[in-house]
Amino acid sequence: MKKQFYTIALTLLFLVSIGDTFAQKAKPLFNFPFGVQAYTFRNHFPVSVENTLDKIKAMGITEIESSGAKGMSNADYKKLCNDRGISIPSAGCSYEQLESNTQEVVDNAKALGAKYVMCAWIPHKGNEFTIEDIKKAVAVFNKAGKVLKENGLTFCYHDHGYEFRPYEDGTLFDYLVKNTNPAYVSFEMDVLWTLHGRANPEALLQKYGSRWKLMHVKDLKKGIVGDFSGHTPAENDVVLGTGQANWPAILKIAKKIGIKHYFIEDESEHELENVPLSITYLKGL
Repeated sequence: MKKQFYTIALTLLFLVSIGDTFAQKAKPLFNFPFGVQAYTFRNHFPVSVENTLDKIKAMGITEIESSGAKGMSNADYKKLCNDRGISIPSAGCSYEQLESNTQEVVDNAKALGAKYVMCAWIPHKGNEFTIEDIKKAVAVFNKAGKVLKENGLTFCYHDHGYEFRPYEDGTLFDYLVKNTNPAYVSFEMDVLWTLHGRANPEALLQKYGSRWKLMHVKDLKKGIVGDFSGHTPAENDVVLGTGQANWPAILKIAKKIGIKHYFIEDESEHELENVPLSITYLKGL
């Protein structure tokens, strides 16, 4: 009788374990709002802002990272987005704006309803990116980031590949992270540019944890060997899951460290086909 009891108990435990396994597999890995970087539709916005936002909405996208639309007030642009159920969590700005007119950056972001401000480029001469460029950026980012924080905004620098040049016992990117104030400066990972700069997205996410606040969900074509130029032909942007990125691993770590906003970016000329395919891929994870 006792033996029969143990057999039944073990069987029940096995069935519960199997049930939990199936439940875990059924739970989607990507369960965040679908977002897009406005640059993806750079060829569409100048033709019609309204029609472009309609296309974005039709794809099931509810977040956009954007600096507004040329020839339209930020208030009007925000209303068009709101009318379509699209929010603007993050707004872009230039390095020059951060350096010389931080208040303008603040005003623009607030008018759009953004909580984050991202900058995606540190000026440098040609293909020469040096420690002097990084040291200047540290000063600019710390100063501007303080102003942004005082206005309820979080500043994020978006990596672009050239920052991963070796420096001392690490890279120039390591120097940038270590010398910027965590209270004022956070980061947005662009997965394509991280890969193109010969860095490992998973390792960087783990290394700097909560310093990462945003992500550009963007894949690099297989077979492409990157460099530190920060440039690659637009056709090297490919549908998520068909390139070099290990998305299950990347997204698992990103969720763990607290990234909540993910923006698909596709710089190719096939964005109307690629973006829906990328969304389908994310839904299937």
